[in-house]
Amino acid sequence: MIRNMNSYPLYDDGEHKVFWLGIEESEDEKGILTNQYLVVDGNEAALIEPGGFFVFSRVLKNVSSIVPPTQIKYLLYSHQDPDVVAGLNLWFEYAPLAKLVISELWVRFIPHLAVLSAGRTIGIPDRGADFKLGKSTIRAVPSHYLHSPGNFSFYDEKSGILFSSDIGAAAFSKDEWYLFVEDFDEHVRHMEGFHRRYMSSTKALKAWVRHVRKLKPRVIAPQHGAIFRDEHVGKFLNWLESLEVGIDVFEKEFYGE
Repeated sequence: MIRNMNSYPLYDDGEHKVFWLGIEESEDEKGILTNQYLVVDGNEAALIEPGGFFVFSRVLKNVSSIVPPTQIKYLLYSHQDPDVVAGLNLWFEYAPLAKLVISELWVRFIPHLAVLSAGRTIGIPDRGADFKLGKSTIRAVPSHYLHSPGNFSFYDEKSGILFSSDIGAAAFSKDEWYLFVEDFDEHVRHMEGFHRRYMSSTKALKAWVRHVRKLKPRVIAPQHGAIFRDEHVGKFLNWLESLEVGIDVFEKEFYGE
């Protein structure tokens, strides 16, 4: 059963902190559940996957309980889907110093959200980029075609947390939800259909896994579903490595051939 939850700390060494930003019961009735994350280093913060319109009040409340929104330096968007970007106008108002960070592919689409973003947009080149936050660094890791053609994961080097966008997403049934994966084999049933349909390329998925293994993340935190930590990080990467997805399975899936 989903319960209302405020922010939850994923990492805290006194200077550098990472939070998952909560959930509300009503969100389960309005669409697929989404995760938002806040990284704080000193007096600067980055909001990762800020979310759409109907989660804005919950995210703003939980951010404000940790830092003033005026300390948000970056609004980090993995891709262009509305459940990620649709609240941008509100964040531009309440976090007036924040820069929008998104793939260069999607920068020219931002005006279609009725957002005046001139001077506040940073386009991420395809190969990725590093973003300084206080004394720390957040790395934009290419995740293209997983599922968007311009997609990034964000790796917080200090905490070792990889914010993986839709990679690792789980679609829970109506009355089922948990924050951390505890039974990986059981959790697979919430992930498999989503990944086979939304991840477009097995080749891209395997390349992402190879690169992520080099980063050696301690935690993988997706935009939907539960968070992977401890031994479940390795189990998740192994599972992805053996999965066929997207264009590589569509002929059999849709045409029965």
